Amino acid sequence: MTSIKSIFVNLPVNDLERSRSFWSNLGFGFNKQFSDEKALCLVLSEDRIYAMLITHPFFKTFTNRPIADGTSTQVLLAIEVESKDRVDEIVQLALENGGTRYREGEDHGWMYYDSFADPDGHQWEIMWSDMSQLPTP
Repeated sequence: MTSIKSIFVNLPVNDLERSRSFWSNLGFGFNKQFSDEKALCLVLSEDRIYAMLITHPFFKTFTNRPIADGTSTQVLLAIEVESKDRVDEIVQLALENGGTRYREGEDHGWMYYDSFADPDGHQWEIMWSDMSQLPTP
C-alpha cells in the first residue's frame, strides 16, 4: 500500500492579506518557509497537511485550465476537529470574519458537521466524529 508523507492542497486566492487575516482569526497559522508575496502555506496539521493559498497570477503558472471563480464547486474540503464545540467555534469565527454559510450543519449522532465558504468561495466542512458510535449495517 502506498503511503504519503504529507499533503499540500493548492487553492487560488484573490487577496493574500485577506486570506492571512481570515485564517489567523480562525486560530490557524502559516509555515513561513513556504510563504511569500505569491503564496501562503496554511498549516492544517503540522508536518502533514497544508493548504497552499496562491495568488491567481502565480496559480496560473501551475495549470493550463481556467481558475474557478468561487461561484462553482470544484472541491469540498473537510477538516476533522476534536469536539462538537470546536466545530461550532470555528464556523462562527469564519462567519464573523468574512466567511459565508452555503448549507446548514447536521448532527448524525456519531458525526456532527457544519460548513462555510471562505472569502474566495472555497467550501470547507468542519466535522467531529465518534467512530465508536457509528451505526452498524
